[in-house]
Amino acid sequence: MKKRLFALLCLAACALCACAKGNQPPERAAVQSGERQFTAPAEGDTIAIITTSLGEVRAVLYPDTAPMAVENFVGLARTGYYDDTVFWRAEYGFAVQGGDATGTGSGASTVFNNNPYPLEADGTLHHYAGALCAAFAETGGNSQFYFVTALPDSVDTAMQEDLRAHGYTEDAVAAYAAAGGLPYLDNTDTVFGQVYEGMDIVDTIACAETVKAEDGTDTFRPAEDITVDSILITAYPGP
Repeated sequence: MKKRLFALLCLAACALCACAKGNQPPERAAVQSGERQFTAPAEGDTIAIITTSLGEVRAVLYPDTAPMAVENFVGLARTGYYDDTVFWRAEYGFAVQGGDATGTGSGASTVFNNNPYPLEADGTLHHYAGALCAAFAETGGNSQFYFVTALPDSVDTAMQEDLRAHGYTEDAVAAYAAAGGLPYLDNTDTVFGQVYEGMDIVDTIACAETVKAEDGTDTFRPAEDITVDSILITAYPGP
């Protein structure tokens, strides 16, 4: 069953990524759900205001469930590590990724003397569209992060049944059905935040024209730089 779930979801993700060109940002209806990621931030919650070259994205952070991922992201943001870095990956229907000061996708840093930190998977947080996640290398977490840009219809009925078979709650299954997402990453990468404002900006980044390699394969790197100008860490509702 686990192999079937993985195969179904990976095939769907690949299909979405393959049609990246010529797409427009999807229309995303508000998700009515009791899942934590779809409830409004409370006053005083830690948020990140991410100013990009295409506009502003606001995400609430979850230090209680992903303490090391949040500490690392917040610490690096406050030192200016992310300022003027680029989104080096933009995959329509999958994710946009940045957080590498080298701009190559192969660099990284942490506030833990550059040592990686462990996976902090949690059953209350999932890779729904709009999730802010830590990108994990084989050794663990680092400075790189990504936003999930899965399409609203990306988790179909068959996938929903597989999620139920793997113990997902009805609320989680319904949220995946409504919002879309990448559930096969739930136990692979850490979710440490959720976009609550500016998802249209994230989707616009995902629609960027990207560069192809010499062999014709898509590198998913935006043809023109899309930058993170700054990240402000503050308390909700923020300035």
